[in-house]
Amino acid sequence: MTNIPPSTDQLNTILSAQRNAFLRDGIPTLERRRADLKNFKNALISNRKQIQDAINADFGHRSKHETDIVEIIGIIQGINYLSSNLRKFMRPRSRYVALHTQLGSARVEYQPLGVVGVISPWNYPINLSLMPVVTAIAAGNRVMLKPSKYTPATNAVIEEIFKAIFPEEQVILVNSDGAAFSKLPFDHLVFTGSTSVGRSVMKAAGENLVPVTLELGGKSPVILSKGYSLEKATSRIVYGKLLSAGQTCIAPDYMLVHKTEIDAFIAAYDKSVKTAYPDGPTSEDYTSIINDQQYKILKDLLDDASAHGAKIIEVGYRPEQASSRPHTLAPTIVLGVTEEMKIAKEEIFGPILPIIPYGTIDDAIAYVNERPRPLALYYFGNDSQEKRKVLSRTTSGNVTVNGTFSHIAQDDLPFGGVGESGMGAYHGIEGFRTLSHAKGIYEQGRWNGMDILHAPFGKLTDRLINFFLG
Repeated sequence: MTNIPPSTDQLNTILSAQRNAFLRDGIPTLERRRADLKNFKNALISNRKQIQDAINADFGHRSKHETDIVEIIGIIQGINYLSSNLRKFMRPRSRYVALHTQLGSARVEYQPLGVVGVISPWNYPINLSLMPVVTAIAAGNRVMLKPSKYTPATNAVIEEIFKAIFPEEQVILVNSDGAAFSKLPFDHLVFTGSTSVGRSVMKAAGENLVPVTLELGGKSPVILSKGYSLEKATSRIVYGKLLSAGQTCIAPDYMLVHKTEIDAFIAAYDKSVKTAYPDGPTSEDYTSIINDQQYKILKDLLDDASAHGAKIIEVGYRPEQASSRPHTLAPTIVLGVTEEMKIAKEEIFGPILPIIPYGTIDDAIAYVNERPRPLALYYFGNDSQEKRKVLSRTTSGNVTVNGTFSHIAQDDLPFGGVGESGMGAYHGIEGFRTLSHAKGIYEQGRWNGMDILHAPFGKLTDRLINFFLG
């Protein structure tokens, strides 16, 4: 893979070639789309070891099991879901016909948009790059993918897979500058990344009126109901928080814990960390921070919090050994968080968990609602009325109750943000429809009531108007 970014002219040439091929070849059949998805699936499985090694190289250390579970299995399950449901998704949908146009028929047909651009981040360089790609293929589109510059080894594997199974006029990876890429006149643009960059992408796409799907991030809260099993909760929170060392857009960002259970929660969290990572932060299952730059950002968050009076607590076995592995940060809890601290405002994206005490569930809900709407929200509790209150009075992209992360594994659910955590959704039928044009079609019957509503108007027209007005 060349490290020289293509020029704007070269990008436009690639886009034109894909668009011309789309117009030349027409809408791909169900069989063609399923065959493409099957080839994609087989290529991912056959390149499993290469993907594991590449992601490990890009991160410095990445658990191969995490790569299998979240990256490869996640995409395989998504492909299986799309293949199984594609006939149903592609089927035209009948719609109600207005009274005065009876004997005609109305339907919606889902038509490919054309060429879809995808800008993906570094944190899950297979899943977050390829899920929009396979969704676009399922919807019958051509795709240009611009992955993160921070995962060159993984990008090279993706490029090899693309070249092995797709012509460049159908699917291509481009090692482009993000700003130049987002200015291209795509038929749709999918961006996954930070809120700040998302604003720039949307602004650039707007110059060409390109519709965008923005999968952003934010500070996803966990509300822990008083009295819920701390052992059960912390085991699931440790999984969600420390998967890929917290470098996940839907990772729990901070905890809301009843003020009487703070110490008990810390003890239980520490115990769960030790159970998950018995060799501490140098465990084979514990992932490094992607690079020194991101590691420094996390250290700066901790230093700033400490300077403002926060208490920093490293947990798990031998946290001091984290420094023996490049850009590795031990699981950390932060107490005494105040509003002037960066950690209270910025998405953490690492194995750092602030704990915020609350008095009543209304206090916890208010704390969440005083902040931008998050991409995910997690609630642990057994009280059905309290759960309903949390679900109805907070707004987030998605929710998992009594667990973390599990909503993303539900292929039939849409995945997307709201407000500063994003707009639009993919996964499920929503993903297919996001990357399709819903074309409304009315076919007039042999007789049509509208014929008697044409000029010249008379008394019959008046009677019909009065009838339709009720």
